[in-house]
Parts: sequence; C-alpha cells; structure tokens
Amino acid sequence: MAQRRSTALTSRVRVLVVDDNAGFRDSLQTLLDTDDLLVVGQAASGRDAITMVRTTVPDVVLMDVRMPDMDGIETTRRLKALDPRIGVVALTGNDDQRAVRDMLVAGASGYVLKDSRGDEILNAVHAAASGGGVISPEVTPSVIEELTEALERERRRIRQLEIAQEALLERAARRHELVSRLGHELRTPVTVILGMAQTMGHPSATEPERMEMRERLIARAQDLSRLVERFEAAMEAGMTEWADVVDVAQAVAEDHDRVIVDAPVAPLMASLNRQAACRILEELVENAVAFSPPDQAVTVRVSLRGNSPEVRVSDRGPGIDPELVERMFAPMEQGEGLNTRTHQGAGLGLALARMSARAMDGDVTLERTGPDGSVFLWTLALAG
Repeated sequence: MAQRRSTALTSRVRVLVVDDNAGFRDSLQTLLDTDDLLVVGQAASGRDAITMVRTTVPDVVLMDVRMPDMDGIETTRRLKALDPRIGVVALTGNDDQRAVRDMLVAGASGYVLKDSRGDEILNAVHAAASGGGVISPEVTPSVIEELTEALERERRRIRQLEIAQEALLERAARRHELVSRLGHELRTPVTVILGMAQTMGHPSATEPERMEMRERLIARAQDLSRLVERFEAAMEAGMTEWADVVDVAQAVAEDHDRVIVDAPVAPLMASLNRQAACRILEELVENAVAFSPPDQAVTVRVSLRGNSPEVRVSDRGPGIDPELVERMFAPMEQGEGLNTRTHQGAGLGLALARMSARAMDGDVTLERTGPDGSVFLWTLALAG
C-alpha cells in the first residue's frame, strides 16, 4: 500500500466514495467537492474499493452498506485489516439496526442515512478523518442497545474460547495417558515374541516344538499388528485441535502461484488435525491445478455455513465425465482413461482426502462440474 499522507500536513481530507449506484456516487462527489475535502476516487463494489484503497490512499471511505457480491460490512473488515487508520463512514437508505451494529463492530467510525442532510454527511466525514465518529440521531438509541448485546455476545465468545483452551489441555492429558498405555501394552506381546524366538533358537528344541512355537509366534505377531492398528486409530481421533481454517488455506496457497484464497480476514476456527487438513487441501488444490489450463487461476474460498466451516476449491478445467463422478473417490481411480492420461498419479489423492476429512467428522464432495470447471467442497466440524 502507498504511504499514507498526514491530514495535518495537507489542506484537504482524501475521500473514497463506495456505492453500487452510479448516480448516488456522483451526487456524493458533488457534495464533497469542498475546499477541505478531496474525492480521490469512486468504487462501484467492495472488491473495487479494496483495490483502489491501495493506490488512492484515502483518509476516509464513505461506504454503502448494501452492495452485491461483497457488502459494506465485509469490505470494512478487510479495509481496516489493511490499514486500521482508515476512517469509514457507513451509508444506507434505511435505519437497519443490525447493519448499523455490524458496521460499527467491523470498524466503521460513523453511520449516517443516505437521506440525511448534506451537512450531517460532511460532519461525519470530518469526524472520521479526525478519529471521531457520528451516528445519525434516528438510529442512535437502538444502536446503543444493539452494541450492548454485541458486547455481551463477544463476552460469551471469549468464554467459549476459554472452554476450548481447557478442552485442549484435557485432550493433551488424555493423549499423554494414551501414549503411556501404548508403551505398556506393546511391551507385553513384544516380550512374549522375543521369548518364543529365543526358545526356537535353543539347540535342545525339537522340531515339533519349533513348529508349535512358530505357529504361536505368528498368532502373537498378528495380535500385535491389530493392537497397533487400534492405537493408531485412537491416536488419530485424539489429535484434532482448535485451528484456523483460513491459516491452513493460506499456507497451502503459498506453494502455488496460481492459487487465489478468498477468505474472511478474521480467523475461522474448526476442530481438525492441522497436518491432515493441509494434506486434504493440498490434494484438492493439486488436482485443480493439474486439470486447469496453465494460464487460469484456482480459487480456494473459505466460508461459514451456519456453524460449519466450508472450503471450496474451484478449477477451470473441462469438467468431469458424469460416468466417472460416482467412482472418482474410489482408490486407484482417475478422471482420465489410461490410454489418454496426461496427468500422472496413482489415483489415491481424492480417496485419501475424503478418508481424512471423514476421520475429522467432515467430508469431501464434488459440489458441481461442467465445461467451465469443477468445484470440490470440503466441509469441516465446528471446533468445540
């Protein structure tokens, strides 16, 4: 981002106008064309605003709340993450109390209605530039009540995080106990197996005794193998933890120039094994990169549906043959015939990704496919 200019050293406050209505943007520009304000740009969407902020370096963003694709609330969150010093004044056509609260929680300095008098809008911009804030009188009492409720919810969320931390400590204690038990349980059959092997090698052992010992040795080895499998399953089930899905997505994307991550600025927590989660997403991303044209990007979109985190990996490939959809998650299956295959591999990737996801109470599915590409959906379990 370009270096911010100090309003103390410049005579005019730099303002970026963001609204999906071109006519209203022009009206605001006319209103803001004063000796002490300078409109440095207009943006028709939240995404355009984020791009323009990097080059225009505004002091204040006049932000429409209701916009398609990315609303003013999410845009404000992202702008404040990019530069906490930016002042944001929210604008809307109605006194939607929930929108007021969400904008203020996201970081807006003030909130005015679109039908407010011109001097109220100008005052809100000046207040935001100086680090203050203005809220239209029509919505102030309700907003105070809404913010009080929001703070109470935040207090409950902090308590939930404390409970989650306590659960992690308890889980770590159980893991230690499990490892101790594993050592004890493994020593017994190993000791027996070693004793049998020594008996078989003793010069005085007869051939029938050696045959009997060999059969018992095989049986003990099979018991030991089953014991190890049971402990592996138990260890895997106990290795999930409170982790940030957004961080996992960004970590995987770092290894791929063509991968774009579309995710909330705030962490999105889930109950997962981070190493296994990275493997799942790596399989999905590598699959998408392999089947997309080399000049096309792959998108990893992280979102929350109800209480369930979701990750979508979208490619720009030719789509998947409907006859292969049901078999594509089976081991050793690929979406290409052996005689025409251009993307080499054992065909285990999607099968392993689904197995790992289901082991953490989630799933990997094909959400949709067509000639313009495919979207794989990874659902996760809510942490806690």
